[in-house]
Amino acid sequence: MSTTITPAVLQDLRTQHPNLLLLDVRLPEDFAEGHLPGAVNQCVYEMVFLPELEKQQLAKDRPIAVYGAAESSLESQVAAEKLERAGFTNVFDFRGGLAAWVAYGLRLENVLPPAAPPAIRNGTHALDLTESRVVWVGRNLINKHWGQVAIRSGEVVFENGSVARGEVVLDLKRITCSDLAGSDLHDVLIAHLESDDFFDVERFPEARFTIERTEVCADCPGSRNLRLHGALTLRGITHPLTVEAAAGLTDEGKAALQTTFTIDRTKWGILYGSGKFFQRLAGHLVNDELELQVRILTKEAVQD
Repeated sequence: MSTTITPAVLQDLRTQHPNLLLLDVRLPEDFAEGHLPGAVNQCVYEMVFLPELEKQQLAKDRPIAVYGAAESSLESQVAAEKLERAGFTNVFDFRGGLAAWVAYGLRLENVLPPAAPPAIRNGTHALDLTESRVVWVGRNLINKHWGQVAIRSGEVVFENGSVARGEVVLDLKRITCSDLAGSDLHDVLIAHLESDDFFDVERFPEARFTIERTEVCADCPGSRNLRLHGALTLRGITHPLTVEAAAGLTDEGKAALQTTFTIDRTKWGILYGSGKFFQRLAGHLVNDELELQVRILTKEAVQD
């Protein structure tokens, strides 16, 4: 089991073991902005973390000290556990990381000023319709089906460097079912979905999700950082809808957003197979919850 150490112990180790490998397991860009003197970088988030180290043919008993950003961030603990499972027997976890080192009054190497956050171009940005997608998942008692709904058009509006409003318009005449692709049942199910049992696409060929306002989401689970307040229009019925999403910029500077949420389809008049409205459905029972997985990406970069 690895030993958790303090800045003072790390200094002693470096004196006692000149061959100590000091491993910074943060992102390369964070390492470039400043790191402990003599450290080398191997990001623990990369799937090749161990293979890259093994290429160096390190002795399994060589002392290795790993560190990350701070005690509250688990990258050094994860790295130490990976090294131990790989057979390294002399692993030290400098759990306090960069923050503890600086707080102890010690210097860093290659300290660069923090990179300025990218400037966002305010205004309306169209969606990339080839890269944006909406996946639907529907379930009955023992099975489920899933597929995609084509996006007809969409845009996001940036104000003060963040998403302020937006819209996604779905083309309900272009629904596919991925799990039945290539089978005779595919077209049968799609016709069922397009009928008045479900989306009634002859009368209501579009669905529309509008984003009316947003707020930073500090309490959202996982990587979700933005709460979207808007409305969903389906079968001519509009209801308010609030969802939590992960939003950010791609390496190319495009705005990206992902979210997964469920709706109660019966609120939009889709009653087929609902146990709330019919008795003795047997195998025709269909879950009222319809899951939607949304990924949208702007067509062009939104950075100046």
